[in-house]
Amino acid sequence: MSSPHVLTPGSSVSNIMLTVLAALIPAIGAYYYFFGPAILISLVLASVTALAAEAAMLQLRNYPVKYFLTDGSAVLTAWLLALSIPPLAPWWLIVVGTAFAIVVAKHLYGGLGNNLFNPAMVGFAVLMISFPATMTHWPTPLMLSQHPVGFSETLQYTFSGALQGVKLDAVTMATPLDTLKTQLNLQHAMGEIKNMPIFGSFGGKGTEVIAAMYLLGGLFLLQRRIITWHTPVSFLVTLALVAALFNGIDPGRYAPPMFHLLTGGAMLGAFFIATDYVTAPTTPRGKMIFGASVGFLEYVIRVFGGYPDGIAFSILIMNAAVPLIDAYTQPRVYGHDTKPE
Repeated sequence: MSSPHVLTPGSSVSNIMLTVLAALIPAIGAYYYFFGPAILISLVLASVTALAAEAAMLQLRNYPVKYFLTDGSAVLTAWLLALSIPPLAPWWLIVVGTAFAIVVAKHLYGGLGNNLFNPAMVGFAVLMISFPATMTHWPTPLMLSQHPVGFSETLQYTFSGALQGVKLDAVTMATPLDTLKTQLNLQHAMGEIKNMPIFGSFGGKGTEVIAAMYLLGGLFLLQRRIITWHTPVSFLVTLALVAALFNGIDPGRYAPPMFHLLTGGAMLGAFFIATDYVTAPTTPRGKMIFGASVGFLEYVIRVFGGYPDGIAFSILIMNAAVPLIDAYTQPRVYGHDTKPE
């Protein structure tokens, strides 16, 4: 790493944000292929809301609007949130979550570089706690849907909350993680659960491919040195090891590691959220502690908690511990004791 006084080519905030946005495009393409155009509407609506909220807060704080509005950070927050919530969500859910992420989680902490918690995950957590029923209406994969929803129908539902002559249950279903938890609570074994149409070879039908695209985008970020390997590798290895341990103890009750890696928000969280420059540790050892802790909490919340996926809550919990992690993992300075007082 160069010193903070030397600017590396391509290291500006806008270049970094645009690179991360580009890395998300393969997953968005897979999302569109398997679940239809709803994700595009969610991304556009979230982006417009984020830019409007960002501009309003910059104006109120007497900051140069154009300079900060074009750095890409608000759009990245919008995309991460839109990719985490149901694409068929009503317009107000997307607007509320995105506006809360920008106004409260970002600007009320001082703006980019000062927020303690990841804004997108704060927005997700607020929506999940406040509107749990609405947050469970995920679209059915197109290959399983009896009534595929086109672009005009998606617009109709997003802004009116209804589909002409179609019940919501006909186009939505529980996520693979939610289905797994429900079936296990009904005392069904993993073997029979995995034979349900919603599941693919390793994870959810369609969602396992989307997870693979997040992995591809993450490898691109690693190759471009936008992120380092410490957080995603420690996150995914810990998640896989804990899943393997429980699966080895009782394979009829606990899903194998590949299911947990390729289902839900694991890949998105590992490469795009837990690696956030502002809310993650800065030291290599701290990043590994952070990633491993998030991976462990992710599994605990998924399997033993009240929510099907715990990526948002595990990251937010560990965001609060980042100052402590950084304080105790600073490399030793020659001739000085670096332990915090």
